[in-house]
Amino acid sequence: MAPGTGHRICNDCMKACIYQKQSPVDIPQIETRILSDVLQLRWGTEIWSLLTRWNPLKIGIGQRQHPRPYTGLNVLVVGMGPAGYTLAHHLLNEGFGVVGIDGLKIEPLDGELTSRRRAVEKHAEQFGAPLDQRVTSGFGGVSEYGITVRWDKSFLDLLHLNLARRTHFKLYGGTRFGGTLTVEEAFERVGFHHVALASGAGKPTIIGMKNNLIRGVRKASDFLMALQLTGAFKESALANLQVRLPAIVIGGGLTAIDTATELAAYYPVQVEKLLARHEKLAESAGDEIVFSLLDPEERRLYAEQLEHGRAVRQERARARATSDGEEPDFAKLIGRWGGVTIAYRKGLNDSPAYRLNHEEVIKCLEEGIVFAEGMSPLEAVPDAYGAVQSIKFSLQKAIDGTWRDAGQVLELPARTVCVAAGTSPNLTLEKEAPGQFALDPAHNSFKSHLAERDANGALRLLPAEVRTDLSGKPGFFTSYLKGGRVVSYFGDNHPVYAGSVVKAMASAKDGYPQIAALFADELARVDAGHLPHTTQWASFLARLDDEFSATVHQVNRLTPTIVEVIIRARAAARRFQPGQFYRLQNYESLCAQVDGTKLLMEGLALTGAWVDREQGLLSLIVLEMGSSSRLCALLRPGEPVVLMGPTGAPSTIPRGEDVVLCGGGLGNAVLFSISRALRDNGCRVIYFAGYRHAQDLFKRDEIEEATDVVVWSVDKGSEPPAPRRPQDRAVSGNMVEAMVAYATGKLGEPPITFAKVRRVIAIGSDRMMAAVARARHHELRELLPADHVGIASINSPMQCMMKEICAQCLQKHRDPKTGKESVVFTCFDQDQPMDSMDWENLRARLRSNSLQEKLSAMWLQRLLARANLPRA
Repeated sequence: MAPGTGHRICNDCMKACIYQKQSPVDIPQIETRILSDVLQLRWGTEIWSLLTRWNPLKIGIGQRQHPRPYTGLNVLVVGMGPAGYTLAHHLLNEGFGVVGIDGLKIEPLDGELTSRRRAVEKHAEQFGAPLDQRVTSGFGGVSEYGITVRWDKSFLDLLHLNLARRTHFKLYGGTRFGGTLTVEEAFERVGFHHVALASGAGKPTIIGMKNNLIRGVRKASDFLMALQLTGAFKESALANLQVRLPAIVIGGGLTAIDTATELAAYYPVQVEKLLARHEKLAESAGDEIVFSLLDPEERRLYAEQLEHGRAVRQERARARATSDGEEPDFAKLIGRWGGVTIAYRKGLNDSPAYRLNHEEVIKCLEEGIVFAEGMSPLEAVPDAYGAVQSIKFSLQKAIDGTWRDAGQVLELPARTVCVAAGTSPNLTLEKEAPGQFALDPAHNSFKSHLAERDANGALRLLPAEVRTDLSGKPGFFTSYLKGGRVVSYFGDNHPVYAGSVVKAMASAKDGYPQIAALFADELARVDAGHLPHTTQWASFLARLDDEFSATVHQVNRLTPTIVEVIIRARAAARRFQPGQFYRLQNYESLCAQVDGTKLLMEGLALTGAWVDREQGLLSLIVLEMGSSSRLCALLRPGEPVVLMGPTGAPSTIPRGEDVVLCGGGLGNAVLFSISRALRDNGCRVIYFAGYRHAQDLFKRDEIEEATDVVVWSVDKGSEPPAPRRPQDRAVSGNMVEAMVAYATGKLGEPPITFAKVRRVIAIGSDRMMAAVARARHHELRELLPADHVGIASINSPMQCMMKEICAQCLQKHRDPKTGKESVVFTCFDQDQPMDSMDWENLRARLRSNSLQEKLSAMWLQRLLARANLPRA
């Protein structure tokens, strides 16, 4: 498993090997050098691959030098990070069939590589290529998206290839455990014999800094994932990741180091790409055509970054002109523009980064990053536009070895702030379905257990002591035990092994024998020559392919700006409940490319409009706003896509109530299934369907079928659609005006009055939902019962959508009675109390990448015109 460890990963091995008590032996460097030398041989990939399956050093009694034949036992490994792919490797060698799933998009490998044909020639094409040209595979979890590119991520492709070549291994990306597949389904419906959780770290730590969610402040996990998984650093990418200088990273761990170095590396790429595209956009009509589409704040930022882009270009030219062809000195430019600073509340020697991998700290400082000691953040200070402009810190001093408040406040300029304050184990499974797993509050993790069989062969679990010094015998099983099946956990999920890539891989190596021991009798029978039928694995995979593969079934244009995409994805469709949503993406390795730009979409959060569980079909409605949403119209029937989900929480469906639904534009697509479920539960539904113009109306039959009363509303000055049912109404006006007109009888006697309405649900733009939230306490106050409930489906920025992972979806709550502020992950539960939402904060966070989003839309329009591609 050397490709997953070695140089730049971590120094656990190095610290453990001191030769003659002098300098440590650089084991990581040696390991990577040996691996690289082998891979450069003509058959290097095959030599390394052979040694993962044949170990001539295993010569003891009872040891095998080669993998055990397939036993007919199948294990589901959840997560393909360091713990997951290492566990898969060891279990395959033990004779298990292994199916891996990961919520991230996993790019398909070249078929010629996986089948070993032309492997030698293709190796040079796919592996070892410059990282800005490499297909971002998604394989490897945190090693893919959370580690600096100073580590060669082609090694992950090598690990992926080696697993993909194994006959009894299969990997499904875009499959979220707990969403697409539950624990019970894995055992009972699919027929897995064991489930192993290797889903990594979860919830990022939220620091108590004032204004900690204003625009420009984001979590380090959000930045790193947006940079690495979308390929924003590539010249060919349409992805939107907007950063400014000066930048401050808050934290002292290796994630802070990685974030700071990647910020410094990405900024020159960002501004140079922006300049190159600007020049082509302005070729026909001049600069004014671009600037005219921007607001004053965006114009100022655009001018700044164009100027910086020209400076980067000049530095490249200067470096090329030198006699020895020196490398451009971007660190000098970064410093001139404010630089990147790591702010840590203690000293450098106290930081986790220094203790875990001092070499990364050295490299970071060499690249011009400033490490500021004794800086405890107090407040993010907004500028006139509400974006961060500086951070106030409380200065700390070391007194008798303890860092204490020095009583001084220092304010540092900052236009980008990334918070890297640590994470906690991923406990989403238990939060989604409480009662499945016992938790260990002392370690904020699952309770650890050992497994054994009693005299009758029945499986039982015994509590295991958690000792982070690795003494004793770590337990790798959760408390789950049903029908003789158990669930194990590894990596950052496990308190003994959390914290580094090598520890995560070590957990798999230490833990797989405990899984194998569960099936000692079955393994012994295979060793005695009793093998399963040769078609068993193939038939098992055929069922899984049918369940977990997602392909485009149909694309329908509903209006000039709205497209319906129907996806065939059986498991994802079967698990859908009204209100939940999905992440839709296409594949980088399969998408079209025009003039050097890949037509690759970022993950889109889309709610299911309708579902056909029998056929495995799911309808998604897309409003063409940015570049990614416009690319949906180019999807073709039969094209493989990623459909991760369902995710989010199902909407609460009460019984026997009068409910008001408010849908604005695309929000009407979300309300189809909710309205239908309400009526099926005995509720009466008054539906306010708002559009800009009557031509924007879509799925009218479905809306009328799922409602008792519909009030069609369009913007003032537009003619509303004529009602087709006697109980329906129509009006020109905004959502609040439509509600007031209906409730007061201005549109005729209301078929269902507001007198007994128990719930108001609004889904649409942030402005529309905010207006409804306010109106309930003003214009509608006397018309609605005082104790009704107001719910809004929050359309926040979202990225991974895997619940409490990347933290792009963070939103601020403010208690309407006490004023106390809190933070929620809206991809965990998108339905939020209207009165608790900070609507201005939501609107500001939706503008985080506004400049790049507008520029990408213009760039895509140019590409489509040049390629003469149709809209649908």
